[in-house]
Formats: sequence, structure tokens, C-alpha cells
Amino acid sequence: MELYELPLLDVAEKIRSREVSPVEVTQSALDRLDEVEPLLGAFVTVTGDLALEQAKAAEKEIGDGVYRGPLHGIPLGVKDLYDTAGVATTSSSGQRTDFVPSVDCASVAKLYDAGMILIGKTHTHEFASGATTPTTGNPWAPDRTPGGSSGGSGAAVGAGVVHVALGSDTGGSIRIPAALCGTVGLKPTFGRASRVGVASLSWSLDHVGPLSRNVVDAALTMAAMSGYDRRDPGTVNVPVPDMVSGLDAGVQGTRIGIPTNYYTERLDPEAAAAAVSAAATLEGLGATLVEVDVPMPEHIIPTEWAIMMPEAAAYHQDYLRNSPEKFTDEVRTLLEIGAAQLATDYVNALRLRTLIQAAWRDMFMSIDVLLAPTLVAPATLRSDPFVTWPDGEVEAATAAYVRYSAPANVTGLPSLSVPAGFTESGLPLGVQIIGKPFAENEILRVGRSLEANTDVVGKIAAVTSKAA
Repeated sequence: MELYELPLLDVAEKIRSREVSPVEVTQSALDRLDEVEPLLGAFVTVTGDLALEQAKAAEKEIGDGVYRGPLHGIPLGVKDLYDTAGVATTSSSGQRTDFVPSVDCASVAKLYDAGMILIGKTHTHEFASGATTPTTGNPWAPDRTPGGSSGGSGAAVGAGVVHVALGSDTGGSIRIPAALCGTVGLKPTFGRASRVGVASLSWSLDHVGPLSRNVVDAALTMAAMSGYDRRDPGTVNVPVPDMVSGLDAGVQGTRIGIPTNYYTERLDPEAAAAAVSAAATLEGLGATLVEVDVPMPEHIIPTEWAIMMPEAAAYHQDYLRNSPEKFTDEVRTLLEIGAAQLATDYVNALRLRTLIQAAWRDMFMSIDVLLAPTLVAPATLRSDPFVTWPDGEVEAATAAYVRYSAPANVTGLPSLSVPAGFTESGLPLGVQIIGKPFAENEILRVGRSLEANTDVVGKIAAVTSKAA
């Protein structure tokens, strides 16, 4: 078995014990990248020379008795919104083809401190403004979308190139590719981790977090990324817990909310069945299922778009005025719509978000977590990114995928997507576990119980070397 195929913790133990070196681990990841990249197009930039330099430095540190923990010497993919010193950060846009930051963003700096190794920058839907990442194929079916906007990260993890890749999530952009590519995706609580040095889509909805092969890897990475940063006024000065301890404590007595509305509407039958199966598994492990009504459902998506669009237009104002031709037509149109939105509509959306957040707090008084499908449907074709419903209605993939993921952005609540099954044709399906503010430990524990008691992750691991 190749090193890239082994679980992260197994590789970490081999590195710690000096059975293998970070250089060997990194070379294994780069070899896998070379094997699948021509078919997937997951990476904007491959940093092979830098990665091997970092790996040699890690090898020397560990040889000198300095071991930083289980992420030391582990290769990392980074979404191309994250600034990386000396490495181009293009945001997959013609606006930034020559942009090379001089300073690492906060998240990358923290993961470097943990000893991780950058093997490349992964494609995003241009400036994170969509949910399909047109440049990139799905590792399970390259003619299908990997989702977005963190599609390159989802494809890189799903194809076994890396154990962990960074994404960002404004309307679901971590959890969408996680669900479509058969990986885990963690969007933390708004304020848990700094977004300094990450290109923004919508500053009051943006989150940073990992995509990974399993829940433990997500917990390790998220804990390393987390913490207050005075440079980011959105971060909250709360303690960062040990997100790994207690993962295997089980779900006995956990109250799991099962939505009776919203997450049941316009839903593919196979995605619905995967969520029902996940709920049954957790109930069999001792959890209590509690039916709940999702409050204010008709306001969630209008609020998401009414906040996101003008904030995106404000962030890109100079580009929109001075070089609009460098955007794709799709993104330029979205930004122009955002620029035309009335200020009163934006302010009213902010006010409405406060009411939605309060209503969801009330809902969570009777439950510990909410369990729902991550997405309404599996991966669409890249050549035809639309979902066609039985009544003949056609829905654009971005709009369809965001419907179930956006509530956690509007509320700012933590949400974890975990693999939950496959379609009859073999495409991955996911469920999401939404928790209370700063309750990442709880959703990770529930997600860990689910993956440890189903064969879904095992099947994914078994075919990782064959993906793409």
C-alpha cells in the first residue's frame, strides 16, 4: 500500500517514529498528484520544489527531537483564495494571475507552525462565486462536478492526493464539494477561525475550514487553524478546545433534530434515503431523534443572497470599475447585480438574519444537533450543471446545492458534512450535522459515531487509489 493511501494518523505515527520521512510522504503525494491531475485539474499551482524543501526541513526537525504533533510532515492542499507567501494566489481569476503575496494568511501560517507541507494551490470557482468549479472534475466521475467553490480541494482529497485541503464556506463551499467528492467537510462557527489573508466573498458569511478523509483529520486541522485574531473583527475570543479528545464517546442520550420541513423539499430520493439511514444508525447507537420544524424557512435563501451579493460587490469594487473584462461573464454579472442592490435591502437583510438566528436558537433548545442532507442532489454533469426535477423544473446547480447548506452560513452555526452513502450509479452522498455556537466538538463526535458505524468511509478508503 502506498503512503498516500494510509490514514493520516498512521502516516503521522510512521513519521514520528522515523519509520518513514516527511520527504517520502510528500513524494508519495506528489506522485499521486501527477497520476490524477491530468484528468481532474484540481490544482492551479503545484509547489513540488517548495514541498520537498519543507519536507526536508521537517525531517531535520524531527531528527533533532522536535516533533510538533500529528500534522508534522503531512502534505496539505490550499484553496487558491488563501494567501501563501511567495506562491501565486490567483483565486482562479484573470484579475489576479500575477498576484504573489509576501505574507502567509493566518490559517496557512498556523498550519505551517503545526508542521504541514504545502504541495499546491487548489482551484476554486472564480473568487468563490459559485458551487461547481468548472475547471475541475469529480474524482468519482470526472465528467461530473466536484462542487464548489472549494472544488479543487474536494477533488484533491477525494482522489487521495492529500489527507487534508483547505476550503472556505460562504453558502456551503466546504460542505458542497465534501458531499459530492465523498469527503468530510467542516464549516466552523462564525468567529472560530481567522480569515485574514483569505480573499473574501462575503465577509459576514465567510468561514474557513478543512476538507479531509475522515472526522479525526478534520478535528486535528480545525483545532490547529482556530483562535482569536485581533486583525479579523469577526473572530471571537473563546478558548479553542481539544477537538480530538472525546470523539469516540458515542451519542448515547444525544438529542438529534430531524427536520420535518425545508430539508425535505425538492430533495432527490437517494439523498433523502441516505439521511434517513444515517438517523436510524445514530438512533441505534443510543441517540434520541426529535422532530423539529425549521423556523422561517422562506427567508433563509433570500437573506443569504441579499447579504452576500452587495458584500461581494463592495469587496471587488475596484476590479469591477477598472478591469471588469477580466472576470468571467458569470461572476461579473453577479457582482453587477450586487452593486445595483439598494442599501435599504441590504440593511433589512441584516436585520432579518438576526431574527433567523434567534429563531434557530429557540429550535436548538430542544435538541443538541440537527441532522439533514448536505445537498438536494448528487453531482451534476460538468457540461450541464443543472438539476432536473420529476415535474420537469430545471434548477441551476449552484442554486440547488446552496439551498441546504446556506442556513448554517446565515445562522453562523457549525456544520459538518460526512459521507452517508452512494447513489445507485456510485456517486457519493452526504449528510450534515449542524450544532450550537462553538459546539464543534459535539458535531464532530456525532459525525465520528456515524462514520465509525457505517461502511461508507471504508468503501471510500478502499477505492481511493482507484478514484479518477
